[in-house]
Amino acid sequence: MTKLSVNINKIATLRNARGGDRPNVVQAAKDCERFGAQGITVHPRPDERHIRYQDVYDLKEVVTTEFNIEGNPTPDFLKLVKEVRPEQATLVPDAPDAITSNAGWDTQKHEGFLTDVIGELKELGIRTSIFVDPNERMIEGAKLVGTDRVELYTEAYAKHYHDNREQAIAPYLAAAKRAQEFGIGLNAGHDLDLDNLKYLHDTLPGLLEVSIGHALICDALYFGLENTIQQYLRQLK
Repeated sequence: MTKLSVNINKIATLRNARGGDRPNVVQAAKDCERFGAQGITVHPRPDERHIRYQDVYDLKEVVTTEFNIEGNPTPDFLKLVKEVRPEQATLVPDAPDAITSNAGWDTQKHEGFLTDVIGELKELGIRTSIFVDPNERMIEGAKLVGTDRVELYTEAYAKHYHDNREQAIAPYLAAAKRAQEFGIGLNAGHDLDLDNLKYLHDTLPGLLEVSIGHALICDALYFGLENTIQQYLRQLK
């Protein structure tokens, strides 16, 4: 079964909008796990507009499933990851002013940088994943930099799913098969929801994990957090 990692950034966004500590990010993570999530994902950004660096330290003390920290591997981010030592670090090339992640790594252009960073993290026993577009050349580059996994950036798939799902998923299927050939683990994330998740899961070979935040929290406003997590888990069976 593909694991569901719940991204709790939006919980922190809601908290920060009012100040104080409601909703409590740590409690939300514990509840997500209690309701069936098999991982917790956070994506701290330099301006701390949602998840704060202190949240990451606090979460490390309570998360009992897989803890996945995403972000641009700046010196501050790498210091955080090395101190917290999550089960997985997902490297994302997002600009500081980006609203959300909007592109994958050019693994060939940044081969030297990624090789060095991944090497440092793997020495600490941290599994590495890099955010990539569904491009076979980027998968080939991912093999060269030594990453354990890639996370396929699924915005394009989600955007075109209702127009032609077979066409939308074609480049992802090719990338997934290439990753399998190289022995690279496969994750996926961005704009996945209750409409498009099952087809992605059923089509991509070897899909180990999906990271879902925005759509899941939006659904939870109507269905409740526990019911929503269970609905997402059913799409992954």
